[in-house]
Amino acid sequence: MYSFKNDYSEGAHPLILKALMESNLVQEEGYGEDYYSLKAIEHIKNKLGRTDVDIHLLTGGTQTNLIAISAFLRPHEAAISAGTGHILGHETGAIEATGHKILSVESKHGKLTPAGVKAILEGHPDEHMVKPKLVYISNSTEIGSIYKKDELQLLSHFCRENNLILYMDGARLGSALCSDENDLTLSDLPELVDAFYIGGTKNGALLGEALVICRGSLKEDFRYHIKQKGALLAKGRLLGIQFFELFKDNLFFDLALHANKMSGILRGALTNANVRFLTHSPSNQLFPILPNSVIAELANKYSFHIWEKVDTDYSAIRLVTSWATKEEEVLGFIDQLKRLL
Repeated sequence: MYSFKNDYSEGAHPLILKALMESNLVQEEGYGEDYYSLKAIEHIKNKLGRTDVDIHLLTGGTQTNLIAISAFLRPHEAAISAGTGHILGHETGAIEATGHKILSVESKHGKLTPAGVKAILEGHPDEHMVKPKLVYISNSTEIGSIYKKDELQLLSHFCRENNLILYMDGARLGSALCSDENDLTLSDLPELVDAFYIGGTKNGALLGEALVICRGSLKEDFRYHIKQKGALLAKGRLLGIQFFELFKDNLFFDLALHANKMSGILRGALTNANVRFLTHSPSNQLFPILPNSVIAELANKYSFHIWEKVDTDYSAIRLVTSWATKEEEVLGFIDQLKRLL
């Protein structure tokens, strides 16, 4: 059984494991003050071309979203999310458990637009309702779409005009930035969003996300929030070493490029077989629509999520490729699918 279920089924890239082993008995400071964490942050700042951002290394995406959003918002303020947003449907109410409501917007292709955010603002005009304050987006989105530069510029401009915080979930940021259709660079992001994170868990690390805070007013006392939420690791070196390896050269982007290459092979074969897709997704997630009988046969050899029932005979499945996906497994999946179709 080979898995196309997610991009974290494997452990970590060998270079990361090697670095963890080689540094294992070296004594370091705790709580993210170690050499590796500080150097990793320096490397990321160099990639961003910015020294005026704050960077915090955290363990997972839900943890990062919970700490960041709850720290950025006052008690009466709310977050705005697309209906497909991760914080809305896949985090067990983590944000709302901190006392902050999430306001949902139905959106095309999983992306927010100024018009959608404006409708939420107009529907929450006074103190009898929660105050929309933070706009949550992800890149790539939960359904594999990506934000183009002009889309993000428009959304950024609208948020600044309306004194809203624009926050980007970057669990799969590597795949988004390495997409053939992408025109954003990592260094564009501090200019366009107030905070975002760079996902390591889904791009070759054992675990870890690098939260980048760009807006000055959001930086104060952030380590207090991390500690209070139980996320300030005594052995912060475990995160630092991984991001040091990912960003000292080009490993982070190389791994994302591989995931996208494997997805591209799948996408091309599915397209050539006249398979329809639930949504356009130029990243490492694909959502082909297949006959239920074919899905049942594929499930005997491959694991994947059945994403959505389309009608009585067809469903959309989700196929995810990773930094470690084997090309021979991709080709094997394609061969079996062709036989079944």
